[in-house]
Amino acid sequence: MRAQTPLPAPRPMLWPLRRADSAIVNIAVLPDGRRRIKIRHAELKGVTPEMLAWWFGHIEGEMLYAGRRWPRYLVWHPRDHVSYDVVKRGDGRGNVVRGARLHVREAFQRDPRNLLDVIVTVEHIDSDAAIIGSRVLGASTLRLCNCFQRTQTGTRYASVMTIGSESWLGRCGLNWLLRSRILAGNQAHAWVRHHIEEVGNLENFPPAPYAAEGDPSPSKIGRGARRTAA
Repeated sequence: MRAQTPLPAPRPMLWPLRRADSAIVNIAVLPDGRRRIKIRHAELKGVTPEMLAWWFGHIEGEMLYAGRRWPRYLVWHPRDHVSYDVVKRGDGRGNVVRGARLHVREAFQRDPRNLLDVIVTVEHIDSDAAIIGSRVLGASTLRLCNCFQRTQTGTRYASVMTIGSESWLGRCGLNWLLRSRILAGNQAHAWVRHHIEEVGNLENFPPAPYAAEGDPSPSKIGRGARRTAA
């Protein structure tokens, strides 16, 4: 998508976005040239790891939000998300599981110059983590690991974005090229802000569709279900 392509209209915002300073962030260039961004988010209260695993496998589709049905991906971040398409299913039943390929587009802070347009492969979805990545000629170009840890009141959520490859190809210049093209310069900070906001939004709505379509046990429905407005 080119910069001049208009973004979809923003969706209603039913809750405040999390502030960037709600998380602990570390951005570093590793000795082999890879860029690594670590984010330790504030706890997601009322949200279980099972809800998160279900969400990452069921982002596709629609949900009731703000009085009408919206694509779930557009609700996840009502301002920045552009589109989410399943290019390839991960199994014969049409599910988004390991091996599925996703085409994701998002514009951080609704700025078309901050557009991230990538096709990624699902490497893992479970109650411990959701991992996606992209490879070229066998070398990793981008990998995002979202890790979940159960707490007494919800889930601790940590993210690690790695740009580049551990391979000899990465050390011989590929990592420098990737750093200059993927989340380069201020875009890395724009993505951090966006990611903190979208992870924080998971506290507000996944429990409701999870209860309806995943596990209906009332004990697993957090306060996010109550904050989802129909």
